[in-house]
Amino acid sequence: MALLAVRLILIVAYFSWVNAQLTSPQTNSQWYKDGMSVLNNKLNTKNIVTTGKSGILFIGDGMSIPTEVSARIFQGQQKGQTGEENNLSWHKFPYVGLSKTYSVDFQVPDSAATATAFLSGVKTNDGVLGLDQNGIKGQCATEKNNHVISMLTIAEKLGMSTGIVTTARVTHATPAASYAHCASRDWEANIPSSQAGFGCKDIAVQLLDAYSIGDGFEVVMGGGRRNFHSVNTTDPEYTSSKGRRFDGRNLIQEWKDKKLPNSAYVWNLTAFNAIDPNKTDHLLGLFNPSHMQYAADRLTDKAGEPSIAQMTEKAIQILQRNPKGYFLFVEGGRIDHSHHTGIAYGAITDTIAMADAVEKAVTMTNPQDTLVVVTADHGHTLSMSGYPKRGNPILGLVNGEPSQDGKPYTTLNYANGPGAIVDGELRPNLTGVNVQARLYEQQAIFPIIYETHDGADVGIYSQGPFAHLLTGVVEQNYIFHAMMHSMCLFPSSSGTSCERYTTRGNASASAASNMLLLIMMLLLIKLLR
Repeated sequence: MALLAVRLILIVAYFSWVNAQLTSPQTNSQWYKDGMSVLNNKLNTKNIVTTGKSGILFIGDGMSIPTEVSARIFQGQQKGQTGEENNLSWHKFPYVGLSKTYSVDFQVPDSAATATAFLSGVKTNDGVLGLDQNGIKGQCATEKNNHVISMLTIAEKLGMSTGIVTTARVTHATPAASYAHCASRDWEANIPSSQAGFGCKDIAVQLLDAYSIGDGFEVVMGGGRRNFHSVNTTDPEYTSSKGRRFDGRNLIQEWKDKKLPNSAYVWNLTAFNAIDPNKTDHLLGLFNPSHMQYAADRLTDKAGEPSIAQMTEKAIQILQRNPKGYFLFVEGGRIDHSHHTGIAYGAITDTIAMADAVEKAVTMTNPQDTLVVVTADHGHTLSMSGYPKRGNPILGLVNGEPSQDGKPYTTLNYANGPGAIVDGELRPNLTGVNVQARLYEQQAIFPIIYETHDGADVGIYSQGPFAHLLTGVVEQNYIFHAMMHSMCLFPSSSGTSCERYTTRGNASASAASNMLLLIMMLLLIKLLR
């Protein structure tokens, strides 16, 4: 006891000595005080190790770390701040990690392979959905016996409510990985004639078929109406747009014909706003023939469409009514698309729109029972450089050291893309150019029609049950495993130690019940003989 007292005295004396070495200007600095505040918060953060009831996975498609940094600065500057000190909603989460995004066959991956990894727990080849690495892009026959099951499907089978929200087409690569098993991400509405006869189904049909799992997805919202209509069908909003299906099927009508209880199909903002989440069990919303509008252009949509935050809110309102919990998958899909065009403005504003959706989800959920994870599938070649002064507009010209050609340059640029010069051309002089305009195309190093993905690690941010498992540098497919453990969705035979949420059944227990029922039936038959 005396030894313990001596140790405590020595510890107190040590910290008193350390504190004495600090100067008054140092300890009175706001930076110092803020640092101590963060330290105290982290020391008081306790890992939540009880099984989560629900889980939400947010994916910023193409949301590299430079994209996040640019977005948080832009958001801060929109609030009248210098911007650098601002935080996006998920930057306040207590746990942070990094995800290694490469696929089985590519250093720099595509969205099909990455989505299959974090939704199904295995890495695979670029271009394929819901298949392991034996699936080969464009070869229908390789789908057979190579299916992998997504977290969404597993949750649905266990009686949880499930939802998909995306600003891209609902049949696009990232959301499609939650329900489809397809040898090509491009087969959204049709299977090419060269692959006919192998029994493969297009992605839109697979979405319709997936409603046979459990009691069917409760929420699916995004764009992509054209993949559900035949080539002879005129879009209800944009009359110059036709469907893409060659088989003549009207999958939206077929969805309605399923007569799911308390179901509704909506395609415009008015109908969306009219949905009562307390009286709706199944909601299908397709708000555009192709992808939904960029966040910066959403208010110009002809029939109106909800924001990603509004869709997230409506989805949670519907899903949270299930006492067994829910799994919601949300994608900010158009961050990626704007990067591909070399326009940083669209990528940044769509990142901020997703941050609003995450903020909405956080306010509607309890971290004690709901795991919220925010990450990206891959990054892009956007860079932030040039020594601009603090508070310089993130989309503006650098106000620091001049370039060797004497021309001004922007803080944000791409390694490749349509904004590059070709042989013999001089770099454009940006003097007098509105480089902060909505459609300004960032300059790039080498020319290519569509700017590419990058292969750098992307951030993982989490809060809630077992969120501490998503720290460190991990393989992207591990995200699936951590989230599955958080909600205890693995079968008990997997060897993981967790307890099912009290109101949710056990997949292996269900199998045991079926075996018991079979034994009882056999005994009954024997007695009757």
